[in-house]
Amino acid sequence: MIRWETDRPYAIAVGLMSGTSLDGIDAAVVRIEGSGLASRVSLLHFESRPYDDALRERLKALCDPASSDVASICGMNAYLGELFADAAAAAVREAGLSLDEIDFVSSHGQTIWHMPDAPPADPYLVRSTLQIGDLSVLAKRTGRPAVGDFRPADLAVGGQGAPLVPYGDLILFGHPAKGRILQNIGGIGNCTVLPPGAGLQDVMAFDTGPGNMVIDQTVQTLSGGKLSYDEGGAWAAQGTPDEALVSELMSHPYFRQPPPKSTGRELFGAAYASAFLARAAERGLAPADIVATATAFTAHSIADACRRFAMPHSRIDELIVSGGGAHNRTLMAMLAALLPEQAVLQAGAFGVPEDAKEAVIFALLGHAFLLGNCNNVPAATGASAPTVMGKLALP
Repeated sequence: MIRWETDRPYAIAVGLMSGTSLDGIDAAVVRIEGSGLASRVSLLHFESRPYDDALRERLKALCDPASSDVASICGMNAYLGELFADAAAAAVREAGLSLDEIDFVSSHGQTIWHMPDAPPADPYLVRSTLQIGDLSVLAKRTGRPAVGDFRPADLAVGGQGAPLVPYGDLILFGHPAKGRILQNIGGIGNCTVLPPGAGLQDVMAFDTGPGNMVIDQTVQTLSGGKLSYDEGGAWAAQGTPDEALVSELMSHPYFRQPPPKSTGRELFGAAYASAFLARAAERGLAPADIVATATAFTAHSIADACRRFAMPHSRIDELIVSGGGAHNRTLMAMLAALLPEQAVLQAGAFGVPEDAKEAVIFALLGHAFLLGNCNNVPAATGASAPTVMGKLALP
């Protein structure tokens, strides 16, 4: 078991996050005091480095068995390690610090494939997950210890390996009197349910379904590649959702499956978006109506998850949204309309910028790993026991 200490009463770390939206690398420089659920976090600097279009398309290809290959995954693993190191170094510099002042870097990595349920027909395809962005490259390039590859430890004790953020959500947003849902809208949507006064054993969390993933692919296709996302939800605001098609989309069995559950591009990626676009074309929808329908689909999937699974579990007073979807005004308005009894808020109102939350939480997960503290949430992932998630690469 790792037992790690600094010569200060606090640690300074960089948390790195690159999610299923494949939009870039988020880097948060944080100061952490205390340990475990008593940790206190101060954000010193945050910045996001977008992937260029060519890299984004290469990553999408790696996430698709029809276009992926082992050489490309092998090379991209090291290449992303370099990019993550550059992002960490730049964030430290902009924070007015030097890398020598950083205790560790903690990275989620880039998910290429997530398979929490084993296909029954192939005994070699066991439950597993793959995040790339080599930790050794990250450690050697930054000169700091690098923590990452968190998901496999939870899978090894029977969990889904996701979601990972509930540990940090409880630290950052737990409230003695208010019930809260922390809804992140990245490529995939995931929520953490925090009852009033919740302890770790009270937390529920799961992936709600597609977040920005189907919207982004729809916008990219309809714009002929000129746009990669619907900025502010402006295009969706010009259209009218096809409610019949939304209902059809909501019939997918994933939405009825009870937690713990997790998903990704394997289920709601490019192939799913292509099928959605074909169905929309059959119905004669205009482009703005198609984008509005994709946006409404995400809103309905989140609201349905809240009503079906979260609200029976706990009193909910607030839905606090983070991730890129928090900036989509049309999506936020749809959520507020579908959940009128809850206050629909943004994480920034609580001092945690919407885009920074997950990177901050990965710094917390890395800190827990180095202290030997369990950092999974079995009630959320379905793991058989608490465990210490993460791996370490030394500089």
